[in-house]
Amino acid sequence: MKANPLDGFQIDPQSIRYVGEGLQRPECILAEPDGSLWSADARGGVVKISPDGTQKIITQSLNTTFTETADEAERFVSGTLPNGLAFARNGDILISNFGTDRLEIMNRETGDTRVLYDSIDGKPIGKVNFVLRDSRDRIWLTVSTMVPNWMDAASSLKHDGYVAMADEKGLRIVADGFAFTNEIRLDAREEWLYVVETTGMKITRLRVADDGSLSDRETFGPESHGAFIDGIAFDSFGNLWGTHVMTDRIFAITPEGDLRILLDDDKGSQAGKDLLSAFARGEGSPELMMKCGGGIASWMASLTFGGRDLRNVYIGSLRSTRTPWFRSPVAGLPMVHWKA
Repeated sequence: MKANPLDGFQIDPQSIRYVGEGLQRPECILAEPDGSLWSADARGGVVKISPDGTQKIITQSLNTTFTETADEAERFVSGTLPNGLAFARNGDILISNFGTDRLEIMNRETGDTRVLYDSIDGKPIGKVNFVLRDSRDRIWLTVSTMVPNWMDAASSLKHDGYVAMADEKGLRIVADGFAFTNEIRLDAREEWLYVVETTGMKITRLRVADDGSLSDRETFGPESHGAFIDGIAFDSFGNLWGTHVMTDRIFAITPEGDLRILLDDDKGSQAGKDLLSAFARGEGSPELMMKCGGGIASWMASLTFGGRDLRNVYIGSLRSTRTPWFRSPVAGLPMVHWKA
């Protein structure tokens, strides 16, 4: 059996470098082969960071933005919140907007934005979280909850999240009953869809049929991480990397299902313990959440492989103003836009 390149690997905090300045809620990062990065931004758009480090915000034309004095908690529960990002086939940016509760597409040059979906089966779509495009140009979408204030939903265990898929037949729900559905990824052969259940504290996977229907639902890795999971990304070996949000850890699950903690920026903090203990009692709260967060990337939310060799790993976060990155011993699995 080939040795796992993560054997013996730990992320050295001293090796972490940073890119970007003055970012607001850089939750999701997209990387391009030329070194460009695109970061979701709470000001109502996406920030492009060029390879030379210069940056420019492209603001969505349909959205209103926060004022500079907006309360921190307000940013997380109301207004426009570009969250998950994906490149459309033509290079424009698909945006799952956590504030407007809709899937949008934005011109990458002008910011002109149009709404793709804001309802499903004639009803409001819910709290849209993440978007993913596959090699067949189908769009996969997660909805975390139907509760308008997501921090209330994230404070308790609700199974009202779902996954939807859009193809030439339109948008339809393909799996539901998830505990705060978050990021999703397809494996290298697009045979399985991996689904983060944030408040379920686990990752679920489902087999993908040719028509996009899902079956054979099962847990991948531990039944509980004992922490809230947010973003995930595959490397080229088949390890599934991810983040524990609020308790700020980076982990990887091997193809065999073993969990490895690669970086711990929480270090057993009392705030983290208090939050997890309260959640277990059904007493979680936004106030307890806001007390959590490490110093590298507060509320680690996502991981993106980039760089010309796909071995740069960028950490998206909810409460930082710049993006940390480090080098991986293994390349990431190329996203569909990387292969185009």
